[in-house]
Amino acid sequence: MFTFLKYLQPTSYFSLSRNSKGYVFPIIESIPKSVLEHLQGDATYKSEIAKSYDLAWQAIHKGYISDANTIQTISPIPLHDEYVFIRKNFSSVWVFYVLLIRIFSFKKPFKEFRNWFITRSTNRFRYIEDTIVHDGWEQFQSQLIAESPKVSVVIPTLNRYHYLKDVLKDFEKQDYTNFEIIVVDQSEPFNSGFYDEFKLNINVIKQAEKALWLARNTAIRNASGKFIALSEDDVRIESDWISKHLKCIDFFKADISAGVFYPEGQNLPKARSFFMMASQFATGNAMLYKSVFKEIGLFDRQFEKQRMGDGEFGLRAYLNGFKSISNPEASCIDVKADVGGLREMGSWDAFRTKKWFAPRPIPSVLYFFRKYFGNKAAKYALMRTVPLSIMPYQFKKNKAMLIIGALVSILILPIVIVQVLKSWRMSNIKLREGELIERLN
Repeated sequence: MFTFLKYLQPTSYFSLSRNSKGYVFPIIESIPKSVLEHLQGDATYKSEIAKSYDLAWQAIHKGYISDANTIQTISPIPLHDEYVFIRKNFSSVWVFYVLLIRIFSFKKPFKEFRNWFITRSTNRFRYIEDTIVHDGWEQFQSQLIAESPKVSVVIPTLNRYHYLKDVLKDFEKQDYTNFEIIVVDQSEPFNSGFYDEFKLNINVIKQAEKALWLARNTAIRNASGKFIALSEDDVRIESDWISKHLKCIDFFKADISAGVFYPEGQNLPKARSFFMMASQFATGNAMLYKSVFKEIGLFDRQFEKQRMGDGEFGLRAYLNGFKSISNPEASCIDVKADVGGLREMGSWDAFRTKKWFAPRPIPSVLYFFRKYFGNKAAKYALMRTVPLSIMPYQFKKNKAMLIIGALVSILILPIVIVQVLKSWRMSNIKLREGELIERLN
């Protein structure tokens, strides 16, 4: 809605209009009064349309979920209001970053600087301090759960029997019992006897090719359930994981329940601790109707042995109007196994390389960005992410180290340019080849 978001969130699901439903943001006049009470109007905006857009942004990010009328077209707003908005929602460092981009993009520098300066007193808005409570969730008796539809749990695995054992033990404790588990095992050596100790309905498929998206597609093709639950071999789940996903789908009349991850030894992130329209999709913790795959296809194998195949599927579902809910009730612990899995396929992190002249980011990332958002947005995404990817992954939440990373990226700029150009060329090949999405009969 706000133009400056193209610099700061260039590849956000919500920046795109859904095929027949418009944008995800509600028309303010259609929001119930009980929800409006959680929103804060802002008189510092000069235009009424900016005030309206700000309230719609707040509503979605505070957890408003509805099928009410949404914004169909986006109208331009004054430059002053653009700066007010980003100051309310992003740190001053990122606001200054936008100012620099605008000036170096040959915008009128005096006008840009003036509006940046006169909005400097705008305070940062913390939208998660007063999130929307969905009354009735705790007391809701799910008819869907009572009907007990079959759920097919999909788990691909590669050389992680030690970790897989723990999550299978968690599935033995589920309070919902009508489910099967389909494990696509790519391990070497393959241990068929490993599965004998579990009191579960397990269908083990041995796959010779080490390919994550092929594994998930194969499992979905073999699934007999009405619902597909996507899990991983290095997570831990609670005993109500399946039932909480089903309850979410039923309560919100949704197509997808997108669960939340949090690292082992930490708590659920506050920003993900409430129900909201899902802005991302992860194949390690989700449940959806199998019919979604029938309508939009399986996972795109252009992402094989690379990254963001789940993000692409989530966006595809979003664009086709499927309702996806970020579900904190179905959270899981991300153990982050240090062996096996995608690491053995040569690609673990999308932006951090292990070799000096390896592509940065991984080509599938640019394939995804360019396919759905265009080349210009992809370039903005590179500017936003590549400098911060110089530092190791474990420092990504350390602001000081991120700043050092940005400075280091300037020093090694020639190498970084070579990495990015290599990734861009390789994504060209993927785009020419086109998507590798098989249909589900």
